Amino acid sequence: MTTEITLAQSSFTSLCAGWQFASSRRGAWQARLVAGRQLTSWGWSPATEVFQDAAVIISELTSNAVTHGHVRGRDFQLHLLLGPCPGLATVLRIEVSDARGERLPQLPEASTRGAESGRGLILVDALADRWGSVPRPPSGKTLWCEMDLMVSQQE
Repeated sequence: MTTEITLAQSSFTSLCAGWQFASSRRGAWQARLVAGRQLTSWGWSPATEVFQDAAVIISELTSNAVTHGHVRGRDFQLHLLLGPCPGLATVLRIEVSDARGERLPQLPEASTRGAESGRGLILVDALADRWGSVPRPPSGKTLWCEMDLMVSQQE
């Protein structure tokens, strides 16, 4: 299901895809599946590092939206943007928006990094070149990350 949704601040003018999903484990699974198909349609094989890194990031951000951003009756949104960024080459931007603006993401403290859960943002931080969050009025937030790409990575 594709819907028109206002994007977080970005300077992209190239390729864009966006979807809305139920805030459930099934919705997170569907988001990962659809995003993988989109990355493939843009030229990345599942065997490429870009595809695999993006898949991990998408998995973590959609899981966080369902786990920490869930509000009964409210969906989450996923956007993929591929385009030039001023001062950089091509950038893949991943955005996940949820309804819980008061629950902002934070990297876990070093003392809790051995915990059974809560390491998703550590993976995002390691795989993305930049990431952060912005408010999404009236009460939500958008987590975003960017991966700097080279044209040769699209094979």
